[in-house]
Amino acid sequence: MLKTNKPDLKILLLTHHVPFPQNGGYQIVVCNTLKELLHLGHEVSLISLNPKKNHEEQLPDDELRGKINYRVYNIDINVSVFDVAINLFSKTSFNIDRYYDQGFEKLLIEAVKSTAYDIIQFEGLFLCLYLSVIRKYSKATLVYRTHNIENQVWERLSLQKSDPFKKSYLKMHAKRIKNYELQQLNKFDGIAVFTPQDKDTIQAYGITIPIEVLPVGIRLEKYEPDFNKTEFPSLFFLGSLDWLPNREGMEWFLNNFYKDLTEGDLNVKCYVAGNDIPERFDDYDVLGKIFIQGEVDDALEFVNSKSIMIVPLLSGGGMRVKIVEGMAMQKCIISTTLGAEGIKCEHGRDILIANNKEEFYNAIKQCITDEEYCKGIGKNARYLIEQQHNIRLIINDLVDFYKSLHPAPIQPSAIN
Repeated sequence: MLKTNKPDLKILLLTHHVPFPQNGGYQIVVCNTLKELLHLGHEVSLISLNPKKNHEEQLPDDELRGKINYRVYNIDINVSVFDVAINLFSKTSFNIDRYYDQGFEKLLIEAVKSTAYDIIQFEGLFLCLYLSVIRKYSKATLVYRTHNIENQVWERLSLQKSDPFKKSYLKMHAKRIKNYELQQLNKFDGIAVFTPQDKDTIQAYGITIPIEVLPVGIRLEKYEPDFNKTEFPSLFFLGSLDWLPNREGMEWFLNNFYKDLTEGDLNVKCYVAGNDIPERFDDYDVLGKIFIQGEVDDALEFVNSKSIMIVPLLSGGGMRVKIVEGMAMQKCIISTTLGAEGIKCEHGRDILIANNKEEFYNAIKQCITDEEYCKGIGKNARYLIEQQHNIRLIINDLVDFYKSLHPAPIQPSAIN
């Protein structure tokens, strides 16, 4: 057991979304990090932008409430058609610029001037708008954690488009975002990434500061499948559809398999759940066949109730938290190579890889006709997560990374 006489480090996490509740990959990663840093005895603070349209109050759960210093700042990130048009003549992307707010900058200045943080961790590119002012007023070690390489997301999206205007527009934003990323990354003291692929990409950009690969970690005790409550066969997707790669991937899947699921020989129900599902997805809903459910009250209960997870990701980057969670729940997962990026899985052992319609069809057909096969894939998947994605081990490695960057000597915690 890890014991500390006093907080080892004073750590501030900055997020561009409130990470409560834990209903998305970003939120899960941030909350798990907060909880495990507290478990190790560190003093943890969180300052979050809240871009929600109605700015409803989002509070930490009981495990964090009263134990972290938490501040939230409401921001409007909506842009008008006029703003988008004007941005065409700019050198930066509105997707980044809309996260700047003078009031939030003032809040950050007050925060870092009043507390001598050892570590300030930026959870994503949009917080880099405040990097220079934090560097000016704080002596903390500044760490950047990349949830996605943002320019790569836009570049991959452009490759999926056949419309010349849309392709050109997305490529323009990819270029602008890449220029911005290259300007910012070397200004940090260290970078944490989820996948070796992301590390290779960043190093290829000429970034010379230390980069550490720390995969997505989860709290394994939360994931206890109950097969008595699982519908077999059943397909499901769970993810936020306000993220363009998720939305694009599910539209591809539903467009390609709509007839197979409703009229053809794929005799299986398909469930789509997640945040911010566009209204047009209601057109895919077919009684008894395809269910567009929207946001679910309990994500893990939903995952447990279904048997085969589909991840038809065609663009994006980083590591898919929902796949890690699905594996922990012993789900048989059918994913594109890109969707499974960074996870040390093997096709046919602990996951099924499908990169086109034919491969998805064959994988679905095999799974829905052989329950024991699905359970075997799921069992192997759980073992992989236990070995590779235990949050306790990963946060220990994150803290070691902090200490390797910190300018002042820090005494390691006593371990019994």
